[in-house]
Formats: sequence, structure tokens, C-alpha cells
Amino acid sequence: MASFSSLLEPASQLFPDDTALGGSGKIPLVGIARLAAASPPAETQRSSAERPEYFLLPVRSILNKCNSAGVPFDWTINPYRGCEFACKYCYARYTHEYMELDGSEFEQKIFVKQDAAPLLAREMSRKYSYESKTSEYQEAEHIAIGTATDPYQPAEREYGVTRACLKELAKREGISVSITTKSNQVVRDIDILEEIAAKSTLHVNITITTLKSRLARLLEPRAPRPDLRIAAISELRAAGLNAGVLASPLLPGITDGEGELEGLAKAAKNAGALWFASAVLFLMPASAKTFMPFVREKFPKLAKQYEQWYAREAYAPEEYRQALKERLARIRKTNDFSSRPWEEKKVAPPKAQMTLAWDTAPAKA
Repeated sequence: MASFSSLLEPASQLFPDDTALGGSGKIPLVGIARLAAASPPAETQRSSAERPEYFLLPVRSILNKCNSAGVPFDWTINPYRGCEFACKYCYARYTHEYMELDGSEFEQKIFVKQDAAPLLAREMSRKYSYESKTSEYQEAEHIAIGTATDPYQPAEREYGVTRACLKELAKREGISVSITTKSNQVVRDIDILEEIAAKSTLHVNITITTLKSRLARLLEPRAPRPDLRIAAISELRAAGLNAGVLASPLLPGITDGEGELEGLAKAAKNAGALWFASAVLFLMPASAKTFMPFVREKFPKLAKQYEQWYAREAYAPEEYRQALKERLARIRKTNDFSSRPWEEKKVAPPKAQMTLAWDTAPAKA
């Protein structure tokens, strides 16, 4: 078997024709890489030495079509590129590689999409359909906000791109929208969310991977504490908004201990959450370059197992994923939860036959 690290080649090696950085003997930058390279710094009031660099990205589109049969949405809106929360497992790090940046810079260089609201107004009129193919033309197309960034990361306090987009969506009637975030900052926009929900279908997903605050700080260094996210669910539900929990990703040997997922589900239920969903870690090469060194340092007894599971595939073995599916079914039945309120489309990755035994007990916090 090839070593895990040997599979983590940078994009410049995998796609040599698309990744030149300009200059003598180099292919000029094109597309999003060219736009990113020309993006001017964005003004910020933050003075902390730990803050990321902000740039203004002159995008040409904000409403992006998703043609994958493996996801339950038709369109995505990502107000930013990059995310300051710096989650060790984040699958979206690969999106920085499209801009000729390393995935490790995902939390260090944040791109603020310019003129997002005017773009969205135009694209909703031109692109959006109230009769989606996936629903056999019975329901409006679904828009997912926050699929490759967190729409309520700290940048939102200054630049307000997410709120501007929501204001535009609030002008429409009969649309279908979901928001996914780790931030309690979402409650700031309850007024607009109520407007949208009054005329359209709206669901808010709060992502919580663990209730253990110290473990959460390790995994998601700059994200709000788990208890703050639980409180956000309570506020959203008190406002009459549909909200639930995504306990994703589930990290084998780290957040999947006996009773942990069940405890999280109980806390979500007590906060009024309407649904509870989870999926096992999906580990792409760009993400593995950050996640695997983290595992080796913080959870060394798990490193070998992770390397075996993820050396050739981005998915955990089918047997483990099936066990999680059955566990979730029990959790939902116990707590009277639904799964996600929109149709879940299944991805069928290649099956892997590997031992499911882990060498250590679940992480403690």
C-alpha cells in the first residue's frame, strides 16, 4: 500500500497545465486564480495579530449550480472564500487550490465576494426555477448557503455579505433555502430569516461535532463554543424558525464514543431542534494535509488506523458508515427526530473492507 503522505500531492503536480503562477516560463493565471491574485486588500477594523488577511474578490457569479446527484440541493451560495474557523477536518480547503493557494491558507486568506447582492438579484431572475428536476417539477429548486465556507464566520460582522444576500432572498416568494453554520451569529439575522420563512421554505442547520468544549477548541479552533450553538438553536426555534443539528463530520475514535452522539442529540432535542443528522469524515487530499499531522500530534494512537482507512479513499469503510446509519436511526427514534427535512440523496463510494477496531478509547475533554 502506498504511504498516506505520498498521496497528498499539491495541485500543481496533479494539474500542471492549470497551476502556473505567472512570470518567466510560466502559464498566466486564469479564471478564479487570476481574480484572486488581483484582489485588493479589504479594510478591516480588527487589529489582532491573529486575524486573517481579507481581500475583495470581484466574482462574476454568486448563485452556483450544483449538478451532483449526491447532494440534496440545486444551487449554492458561499458569501466568502476561505473560513476563519480553521476546522482541522474541513473538506473545503481544496477550494483555495483553485486560486493557486495552499489549502493550509484557507483560514489565513479570506476573500470577500464583492457586489454579491446585486449579482444574486440578477441571477435569481435569470437562473432560478420554481420547478426543480429533482422533485419531478413539484417543488422549487433548493439553495444551500454555506457549503464551502461558514456564512457567519467573523468576517460577516464587518462585511455583511451573508445578510445582504438574505435581504435579496427575502424579496422572493416560494423559494427553498437552507443555511449551514457553526456560529451563533446567525441569530443576528432572525428578523430577515422570519421574512424569508413567511413566504418561502427555510431551514437552518447548526453544525455541532461535540459537546466537549476543550475538544471542540482543538478541532475547530476559532468557532463558537458548542453551548453557544445549542443556545442559538433555542433562539431560532423560539422565533418559530425551522432549525436542527448536523453532527458532522463524525470523527472515528474522536467524537464517536459510546453515548457521545446520543448526548449531543439529547441536548439538541432539549433546545428544540427538529432534526438530527450526521456523516462520517470525508477526507480529501487537500484536507488530509492539515488533518493527518493534527491526528499524529494530538491522537497518535489513531494515526495508523486513519492512514489505513483514508490512504486510498476519501470515505470511511462501508461497514462503519452503515453502523452509523443504524445508530442514527435509533437516536432519531428515541428523540422523535426527523432526518434532514429535504430529500437526502445518497452517495455510493467504493466499499472498503477493513478492520473497524480502534486502538484507543474516545477522546476526553
